[in-house]
Amino acid sequence: MLKFTPILLAILYGLAMYRFSVWRTSRELDAKSTELADPMLRQLTDQMAAALEIERIRVHIYEIEPVNGLASADGRIFITRGFYNKYRAGEVTADEMASVIAHELGHVALGHARRRMIDFSGQNAMRTALAMILSRYIPFVGPMIANGLMNLLAAGLSRSDEFEADAYASALLTKSGIGTEAQKSLFTKLEGLTGARGATVPAWLLSHPKTTQRIAAIEANEAKWQGAPNA
Repeated sequence: MLKFTPILLAILYGLAMYRFSVWRTSRELDAKSTELADPMLRQLTDQMAAALEIERIRVHIYEIEPVNGLASADGRIFITRGFYNKYRAGEVTADEMASVIAHELGHVALGHARRRMIDFSGQNAMRTALAMILSRYIPFVGPMIANGLMNLLAAGLSRSDEFEADAYASALLTKSGIGTEAQKSLFTKLEGLTGARGATVPAWLLSHPKTTQRIAAIEANEAKWQGAPNA
């Protein structure tokens, strides 16, 4: 029984971290966000809501400067103030902002937002347990190996989620009459807007796929849909 104690402790740690992360994230978002009230973006979100046959899509402004969009575990959609300022300055179009909202809706609809929080906690538990085990056989180096392995696992899961959310967004943008051109054009801008240097990092180490891969996946879906017989 004693030999399983570190693993049990790690599992309990993961559960505690999950509860704490949900609470902390919810408090942070509540304290630093307000509902978006932009007429042009509201028109586009109404088009998407009609395509989804729901009454309304609520979007919130998260008052931080980094350029990002996110979906919380409770299903809310957020655009950061920094991203919204890029839109107001004309660096990002309304259709491109709509593609971000559609992407985050994909994370919610496909269960990624909630699962990511659970995965984060589970991965921390696995990291702790693996580090404890490896430290017995490889002192000092064991925790570094455990950390590296879990980072690779997390990056792979995240890239898969991004491709799925992109596909959901493409379908929604097409159905709502907005189209996917803005989705693709935004990807070409993102590295400049965020200061990312994805081109210098191997794709399998990135939490998001490379721009070329994302655009290629969207175009492959478009070709498949165009070739499908009408329902």
